[in-house]
Order: sequence, then C-alpha cells, then structure tokens
Amino acid sequence: MRSLGALAALLLLAGCAQDTARLPPAPVAYGPAIEVQATPVPLNPLVPSQTGVGRFTYAGGLKLSSDQTSRLHGLSDLKAWPDGRFIAQGDQGDQLEGRLVLDQAGRLVGLTATVLRELKDGQGRQLFALGDRERDAEGIVEFANGDRLISFEQNHRILLYPGDGGPPRSAPMPDVEFELNGGMESLAPYPQAGADAYLVGEENTGRTWLCRLSTSCASHRTVQLSEDFRLVAMDALPGGAVAHLLRGWELLHVTRSIIRVVSQDGRIVDEVRLGPPLSMDNFEAIAAVPQPDGRLRFYILSDDNFSDAQRTLLLAFDWTPPAPRP
Repeated sequence: MRSLGALAALLLLAGCAQDTARLPPAPVAYGPAIEVQATPVPLNPLVPSQTGVGRFTYAGGLKLSSDQTSRLHGLSDLKAWPDGRFIAQGDQGDQLEGRLVLDQAGRLVGLTATVLRELKDGQGRQLFALGDRERDAEGIVEFANGDRLISFEQNHRILLYPGDGGPPRSAPMPDVEFELNGGMESLAPYPQAGADAYLVGEENTGRTWLCRLSTSCASHRTVQLSEDFRLVAMDALPGGAVAHLLRGWELLHVTRSIIRVVSQDGRIVDEVRLGPPLSMDNFEAIAAVPQPDGRLRFYILSDDNFSDAQRTLLLAFDWTPPAPRP
C-alpha cells in the first residue's frame, strides 16, 4: 500500500518519464504456470563481501521478473513453509505460488514451479477486472486446512477463500473505520491463540487485533512505531512471538525497513534496520520459517508499485536468537 506522500511522488515521476508505464506491444499471456527470472543481488552492492547486519546473516537475495506476464508486480504479502512452498499476494488480486530453491548451503538461489492465479469474488468475477477498490489485496494467511484469508484496503474487508475452491465469504474483521489506503495492511496466523486465530495490523497507527473465525476480533496491542516508520507486515513465530516489518519513507523513494522480533508479552527481542547502501526497495512482506538448528529464516519481499523505477526483491536473512535472559 502506498502512502499519500509516496503516491504524489510516484505521480510526479510518472509525469517526468513518459515511458514508465509502457503497454506491451501485443497481448501478454496470463498463467497459471509462468517462468520467473531470478537474478542474484548482494546484500550491499558497494561491499559485496558484507554477510549480514547485527544478528541477521544474509542468506541470499533475488530480483524477480517474468517476460511471460505483465502482472508479476505489486506483491504485498508473503507466507512460506519449511518445505520451500510459498505464496505471495499481489495488490491487484493476483497470487504467485511456487517453491523456493536453496543451494547446498541453504542460501536462496531461485524459484521453481511458479504459478500466477487470480482471485475472484463470490460471483466468480475476476477482482482484477473490478478495479482498484475491489482488488486492493494486502495480507494473506493460510490455515492448516488450506483455507486462506485475504485482507483488502479501499473496500475494507477480509475474505475467506476455502481450500476446496468454493466461493469466498466474509471473515471477522476489526469493527473500526480505516483510512482509504491505510487499513488492514498486515495479516498473520496466530496459532498460539487457536487453530482459527489470526492477527490484523493497521499500517499508520500500528494497532493490531486478535481475531478468530469462530468468534470476532478484539484489540490486541499497538506496535511501537518510530520516526516515519509504519507497520506493513507480520508473521507468527514459535512460542507466540511475532515478527514485524516496518517501512520508512524518504524523499521520493522508500529506503528503510526494520525487521523486528517481538516476544509474546510484547517485548522487543531484537531488530535490524535496513537502508542504503544495502539492496533496498519498497519491502512490504515478511515470512518467517523456523530452521532445524533453532535459527529463524526471514524472507522479505518488495512491492514495485508497477513502476520501472522499482524492483521486486526477495531477500533472505537467518536470525540467531540471543541467549535467554538470566
């Protein structure tokens, strides 16, 4: 989701560069199976030997693109699993699914088995064709039974898409008024509270809610925001902890992100700030995958806003938890 200031900047750039949003010269094929080109990117282009920041070790990064579709853009959330499976939610109603490819050292080197699918409404209509107000998907959760939740902005709602492919239906959401483009940006499973539990996060305020399909939503806690950072993504961690991804804006470009680990009681356990000269873009998604050795693998994914001036980056970091406090 773009902030109003960022939207103004992007519109200004579009007016100065007439070729920013060129249409393809011929119809572009649309999924479901597509080939995704994955180009390696270093953590720090100026110092390629840099291997990490703080307790976060760089585990590979990719710039993603495809010459088989014009819709591999605007990815705004990500979830991943230990077997390598992943889902990325696009903010025009598309979902990218596939598997992460790791080398023998466990570093991210590519994607495989990628497919691009479209979301539909309860009447079977493509959300993409219904316009921005209906298709502005931001967050995604997949439950153990295959059911998926998708949160939307503009027309604020959470839809449950059954794992058996049935039509979507409404799911519990916070009973509050959201800003047009500042609503339910982040969505995460929260199995600590139940098999049907999930967290909802509001971007501009950091407010979060604990919801359950079987009941409703209740105020949870407010994420600590600093400077001009906003809450853009969450994922569940073992033991009831939660990972937060915060995004900060600077003039014209998104240049800063914070990956934060928060304990079940709300204490900040660790965080890392990412910014220039590191490989940066508009990171809006985070996925956490526990590792057999006790570390956590974090994947962060950027939303390129459908702009030639931005990139879709997928970066991996391994985090080693600090020793328990005495």
